[in-house]
Amino acid sequence: MAAQKDEGLQYMSGLGNSMWSEAVAGSLPRGHNSPLHCPLGLYAEQLSGTPFTAPRARNLRTSTETICRWLYRIKPSVTHEPFHPRRPSHPRLIGEFDRTTTVATPTQLRWRPADVPPHHPPLDFIDALYTVCGAGSSFLRHGYAIHMYAANKSMDGCAFCNADGDFLIVPQQGKLLITTECGKLLVPPGEIVVIPQGFRFAVDLPDGPSRGYVSEIFGTHFQLPDLGPIGANGLASARDFLSPTAWFEQVHRPGYTIVQKYGGELFTATQDFSPFNVVAWHGNYVPYKYDLSKFCPFNTVLFDHADPSVNTVLTAPTDKPGVALLDFVIFPPRWLVAENTFRPPYYHRNCMSEFMGLIYGIYEAKADGFLPGGASLHSCMTPHGPDTKTYEATISRPDANEPSRLSGTLAFMFESALIPRVCQWALDSPSRDLDYYQCWIGLKSHFSHDNGGATSEEPCRK
Repeated sequence: MAAQKDEGLQYMSGLGNSMWSEAVAGSLPRGHNSPLHCPLGLYAEQLSGTPFTAPRARNLRTSTETICRWLYRIKPSVTHEPFHPRRPSHPRLIGEFDRTTTVATPTQLRWRPADVPPHHPPLDFIDALYTVCGAGSSFLRHGYAIHMYAANKSMDGCAFCNADGDFLIVPQQGKLLITTECGKLLVPPGEIVVIPQGFRFAVDLPDGPSRGYVSEIFGTHFQLPDLGPIGANGLASARDFLSPTAWFEQVHRPGYTIVQKYGGELFTATQDFSPFNVVAWHGNYVPYKYDLSKFCPFNTVLFDHADPSVNTVLTAPTDKPGVALLDFVIFPPRWLVAENTFRPPYYHRNCMSEFMGLIYGIYEAKADGFLPGGASLHSCMTPHGPDTKTYEATISRPDANEPSRLSGTLAFMFESALIPRVCQWALDSPSRDLDYYQCWIGLKSHFSHDNGGATSEEPCRK
């Protein structure tokens, strides 16, 4: 558990570790979780990410291990007024995916980047968040949601808490400075951050307007994928995940608002103090961030194109081995060396559903139209693959067998075994590319075969 610094903030490294941190020396109890009198007059409070009886023995990497966090704070989080539905409501935030809230469509979908309003209307992270698609139910504790955001204002006088599930946030434009009950995280584009279920947090925009993507999972947590035949090393290393160190503020904040996401709806409660009053903590349930440039990709070294699962950074498993509720997969810079091989992604129909985003650069399978900050959705068994321009350019390259380095690009995919339903506003969005299908219409037949005089009515048999 090594300490690392980033623009003045200090972090601890590791994923799934049991960690501890104190902002004031001696503030963490020794030998007790909940002593009669906590050091410095603090309150002990536990935040549990799994049921108390979740089995410990399966292994330390599984999401079913008991995970919790003990917080030692100036005032407990229970000290607030009753919750009330937030007014105005947030109708574009969805937690139940059924026929009353969303639409089923197998059509290939693509969206151009959403514009970030420079000043008006003012939108903080909460108000800027809107659902694109998802599956399942936050109430039934199974499923996922995919959101996007385009914010122009830091959160002020409020904190957000997601009671429904974990957030995995992918900023595409503008840094995020995220204050959590465990400390602060600075997350620029090219990094991701995971805020586990139940943590209160606030998002500041140190660079001004910010845009990005969010996946949310219900009923489980993200973990590193099993490496199988890859062995012990490769892909994302646990030591490269960074968690914050304890930080607190002791200020009187009359009217401070807690915004709680519960069943896809927002509720508010007021209190007179900052929720970021945790002086010390310990446990294995903690927000964390990861720099995607540290990912160690694997690729084919002789022929054919590797399946995208080989680039999985984090996975949220289901009870069925090898089947993901949600995988977070990236397509980073890397060498392409396969011989006599069509190197871009192959044409494909998949039992999984794939939502893609582009952080920067040009995606290798789409020469035009897929822009940084944009998105695409290819649902279960819907065909997809390289556009016409990419296909024709690839098969015409005279140096197609020469090694080449794919650089200046970073795309990602949220992939799920559950079929997504799409929000109507996403289908009606002015950012939707209604001509997306045209990128494949130009694909022509290259079939050439001397059939010995057979006609369409007389099949050629050999």
